[in-house]
Amino acid sequence: MTARSAPRAFITGCAGTHLTAEEDAFLRETNPWGLILFRRNVETPEQVAALVGAFRAIVGRPDAPVLIDQEGGRVQRLGPPHWPVYPPADVFARLTDAAGEARGAEAARLGARLMADDLAALGINVDCVPCADLRLPEGHGIIGDRAYGETPERVAPLARAAAAGLMDGGVLPVLKHIPGHGRARADSHESLPVVETARAELEATDFEAFRLLADLPLGMTAHVVYAAIDADTPATTSKRVIDEVIRGFIGFDGALMSDDLSMGALAGTLASRAEASFAAGCDLALHCNGRLDEMREVASASPLLAGEAARRCAAALERIKIPSAREPTQARARFSDMIAAS
Repeated sequence: MTARSAPRAFITGCAGTHLTAEEDAFLRETNPWGLILFRRNVETPEQVAALVGAFRAIVGRPDAPVLIDQEGGRVQRLGPPHWPVYPPADVFARLTDAAGEARGAEAARLGARLMADDLAALGINVDCVPCADLRLPEGHGIIGDRAYGETPERVAPLARAAAAGLMDGGVLPVLKHIPGHGRARADSHESLPVVETARAELEATDFEAFRLLADLPLGMTAHVVYAAIDADTPATTSKRVIDEVIRGFIGFDGALMSDDLSMGALAGTLASRAEASFAAGCDLALHCNGRLDEMREVASASPLLAGEAARRCAAALERIKIPSAREPTQARARFSDMIAAS
């Protein structure tokens, strides 16, 4: 692999519905591993597909990752009138309570499979789902109904079903927010949460949900301090948390991306945040807000993908399946009926 053909170890956003000349030049110069889309980037199916195609043409990689947060509920970047509304994860937990684990998992898988059809039609090949954080009474509402339940035994089967539905449809899942955001009393978009829970309890609960899903191809860190492990540094920039918990106890060997480096939980310049995430053991830096000056700063601190990071990223892309066919039209009606039963 030549230096130019190796992508740089970051995922970037963009400002609008089309790439500007400045963004085009930036992408050509820096060659990021992937692009992440938000609602500001979405108008119509044709426009989104063109934006995805333009990014891949610039970086010269037909399988270059294009990511989106399409969870359902509050976190859904594609929506009416062109795309259907999907339920939040909590609905599958309630369906499990009403009709049993098999029924809940079937609905979670089918919903994700239908979302994969929506995404794959646009060329989007990575969805930042599932959220394996626990829903706990002390936790901030930023997780809330995005969680599949209160215990690892409830969360892991539903999260795995959602991941399987995405992969069956040719879309890679992203396991988030490793090693667990559910106990955080603050929204990490705004400030840095500190979890004081004992390590043994975390390992039996929050961390266990992720351990049961450790074979998934991609993961995203939590901007959360776990005081029992590293009292000074959030997981994203903590070598101890990544080595001992994420790669150690949890056993996650997939490609690990930071959560958005522009979030309020982190301090310092964007470059210093990126450098700290790589030093801690993240494989990829994620920057989402589409501000070109910040994008340049993150790119300047992001190395070319190499070594174990390159191996993990390549292994993730190798797990993209070619779906045999779209789900039949009646599958959407069946899914709606299943959700109504919750």
